Amino acid sequence: MARNSGRDDENGRATGDQKPARALRGRAGRMKGGRGSGASNKGPVRLWGRHAVEAALKNPNRLHRKLSATREAIAGLDGELPETFTIEYAQAVDLGRLVAKDAPHQGLVLECEPLDDLYIDDVLDGDPTRPLVILDSVTDPHNVGAILRSAAAFNARAIITQDRHAPPESGVVAKSASGALEIVPWVRVVNLARALEEIAEAGYWRIGMAGEVELTLAEALPAGPVALVFGAEGEGLRQNIAQHCDALARLPISEAMESLNVSNAAAIALYAVATRGD
Repeated sequence: MARNSGRDDENGRATGDQKPARALRGRAGRMKGGRGSGASNKGPVRLWGRHAVEAALKNPNRLHRKLSATREAIAGLDGELPETFTIEYAQAVDLGRLVAKDAPHQGLVLECEPLDDLYIDDVLDGDPTRPLVILDSVTDPHNVGAILRSAAAFNARAIITQDRHAPPESGVVAKSASGALEIVPWVRVVNLARALEEIAEAGYWRIGMAGEVELTLAEALPAGPVALVFGAEGEGLRQNIAQHCDALARLPISEAMESLNVSNAAAIALYAVATRGD
């Protein structure tokens, strides 16, 4: 996870017809200072796979439209569906046409609305003992989904991304997250550097993960609230984002490997935070 020498600033400059079952909705909005550029998916979202679909069906903050599924998959769901819920029974081969090629839908495809946007204050007002995860230009939906899964496993408060440099909510993210998309708040902001300033004002120690520095994560971890900042694979943190961190730290991996996948690094770092002082 090498640190970049600086590429751009925070403005991106170079240097059916059927009635859906309605669920409860949460607060809407983004970080103070304006809405994002529209990179987040504002149209219907199609989710697939048992864990992703089951978690979405249980989430009261989801607006569900229609579930297309095999009878066997419906029978295997945990819990009962509402009587008013729209179900379209289908064969597995037909479901395969609704999702990405070779996507493991497991007999379940759910069409729903994307989750409501969140203000950054919604998560900064939460439990400060739970870490924040900030992703700088991590655009692979598989990686973001895997990080969401680790964030849920290690009790992170939220993940925070810049709207323009992150994947939209999607079936790929949800499947990789294995249900965590419905559990971990995902805040999209317009300006990531400004968000890091607000995070610092809330009392968090911001640690940017960078493979080339001497300081290890164990040495950098504070006793109080912590925010872990991860950059894109290969390029690492952008210069402006690195400058908004209180410390840069690395994971002490073997010299036999140059770096770790960002989702693996996030899992290890979150474990380190969860077990500090043990």
